[in-house]
Amino acid sequence: MNPRDILAAKRWRLEMRSRILHGMRLFFMERGFTEVQTPVRTPAPAPELHIDAVRSEGWYLHTSPELYMKRLLAAGYEKIFQICPVFRKGERGRRHHPEFTLLEWYRLGADSNALKKDCEDLLQAVCSHVGRYPHCPYGPHTLSVLPPWEDRTVRNVFRDRAGWDPLKNYDADRFALDLVEKIEPALGFPKPVFLSDYPPQEAALARLRPHEDLWVAERFELYWAGVELANGFSELTDRREQEDRFRECLDRRRADGRDVYPWPERFLESLEHLERAAGIALGVDRLVMLLTDASSIDDVTAFGPEHEP
Repeated sequence: MNPRDILAAKRWRLEMRSRILHGMRLFFMERGFTEVQTPVRTPAPAPELHIDAVRSEGWYLHTSPELYMKRLLAAGYEKIFQICPVFRKGERGRRHHPEFTLLEWYRLGADSNALKKDCEDLLQAVCSHVGRYPHCPYGPHTLSVLPPWEDRTVRNVFRDRAGWDPLKNYDADRFALDLVEKIEPALGFPKPVFLSDYPPQEAALARLRPHEDLWVAERFELYWAGVELANGFSELTDRREQEDRFRECLDRRRADGRDVYPWPERFLESLEHLERAAGIALGVDRLVMLLTDASSIDDVTAFGPEHEP
C-alpha cells in the first residue's frame, strides 16, 4: 500500500481521535478545570527507574508534565488538566511509541478516590460523545463503561493469578514479569477495572499509607480490555521523603549505567507549599485504540515513529 493509501485508510480513526480529544476537553471545562500548557523541554526530568528521557541540547524532552503541573498546584491552582505529547526513549511496540499523547489532570485537596470517580465519569462522557456508549466492539469482545467498575487490590490479584504476595515478598523482576504475563491480559473485561494499593517499591511519587499489616502506595492503574490505560495516585508532598526516593532512584540508575538526571530542585522546593493533592495520567492513544477497535497505536496516529518528512 502506498503512503497516500495508508493515510486514507486511517481517516475514520483520526477523525474519531479528534472527537475523543474534543470530548475530553468538554468534560474538564464543564467541571471547572483549567487547561494548562507546560514546557516540553526540561533540565531535570522526574527520576524514575524504568523510564528514560530523550536528550535535547543538554536538556531533556519531558516524559510527563507531572513536575511542572504539581508546581502549579503548589502555587494554588485547584483543578488543572493538560493534553500533550511526551517522549520516552526506546519505547516501541504495538502499544508503545517513543512519542505519544498523555492526558494528565490534578486535583488539590483530593486523594486517589476522587480520581477514580473522575475516570468513571470521563470515560462515560467521552464514549457518549463519540457514539460508543454504553457498549463498543473491540476485537471479539463487546466492552462496556456502565457502572459499577470493579476495584481490586494488587495483593489479592497477585495471590489469585500469580500465586504469591508482592507486598510481603516483593521481587521487582518477578513483579514486572507476572504483571505483564499473568495479570494484565485478563483485566478489564468487559468493563474497566481499577488495580489498587501497589507495593511501596512501586511508588516513585505516590503517598504511602498503612493497610492491614503492611504499607501500600495510594496508587492505582486503570485497565480496560487488558490495556493499561491510566496511572493515578495520591501525591507524596513530604519533601524529605521525596528527596530520599529520588536519591535512591538516581543511585540505582547510576549503578545500572543509565542516564543520571540533574536534581529537580525547583520541584522539590514547591513541595513545601503543596497540600494534599492527587494526579493521574491517561494514555490518549490507547483509549483511541479501544474506542476505534484498533490493534496498534500505529493505526490511530497519522505518522508512526519511523515516518519520513
